[in-house]
Amino acid sequence: MTTNGINPTITVDHVSRWFGSVVSVADISFDVRPGITGLLGPNGAGKTTLLRMICGLAGVSEGTVTMLDQSVRNNPDIYKRVGVMSEHEAVYGFMNGRDFVNFEAKLRSVPDPDAATDEAVAYVGLEHAADRPMGTYSRGMRQRMRLAATIVHKPEVLLLDEPLNGTDPRQRIQFQALLHRLADEGRTILISSHILEEVEQLADTVLLIVAGKLAASGDYRAIRAKLNEQPYHVKIVSDKPRELASLIVGMEAMDAVNVDSEGAMIVLTRDLLKLQRELPKLAQAGDIRLLRVEPLDDSLESVFGYLVAG
Repeated sequence: MTTNGINPTITVDHVSRWFGSVVSVADISFDVRPGITGLLGPNGAGKTTLLRMICGLAGVSEGTVTMLDQSVRNNPDIYKRVGVMSEHEAVYGFMNGRDFVNFEAKLRSVPDPDAATDEAVAYVGLEHAADRPMGTYSRGMRQRMRLAATIVHKPEVLLLDEPLNGTDPRQRIQFQALLHRLADEGRTILISSHILEEVEQLADTVLLIVAGKLAASGDYRAIRAKLNEQPYHVKIVSDKPRELASLIVGMEAMDAVNVDSEGAMIVLTRDLLKLQRELPKLAQAGDIRLLRVEPLDDSLESVFGYLVAG
């Protein structure tokens, strides 16, 4: 099927995967096209299993997966056209970045591995650190060098499993810029994450996976709007809780504001983004010091579960 004249790069058609009596992925269907698609869901939702089936590392129990109009399982021709970056780091700390990328180039039978390595390392902006042991890198630098190894053979499709885990805000910005650049060059990128804000900043299309099922899909704005129907609990600790509560209670989309016995404020809101934007302004205007802001719905299961039930 085509949309806006663009053929899907990846087609997942009624795919299920179970391990004994445990169902990991249940009857999921979707298409992925060039650009960045976010695979969003809580930990344990089945995202990694789904990515493994898409890249051919795991077989399906039912259904079919095709990439670039070919079956992916036991298909070396497809493996040459895809780059996979797993969630867990697989690097030797003593190996320098250049050797790490070069090793991948040779595994991929790249015709000129040295030239390809230099190009990939330059692409991620790490020429200055290429000859240092990767054990001396920051988390963000390791992720960028891992990305260099993932793209050294110039794949058409990238499958990235939680690539931003453990990175700080500056490192995330750098990595996101690289992914946007790759997408602008026409590649198809499927990136998994359990953090909605990450996916919003990266992807135009979101696939929402909960408990092994496709709960929702489409433009991330529509997903955000749907999620905003579900109230969030946020715990706010400040030096003037009652004064701050009186300011917050007048905001739109605030369903409840309570101060507990320890002086912490619990807010129930249907617009978490607005609370995040307005809270610092209210605190500053009221000469109130914010000590901690903690979302109590930190598990996406609690936020997304109702979508599956619906």
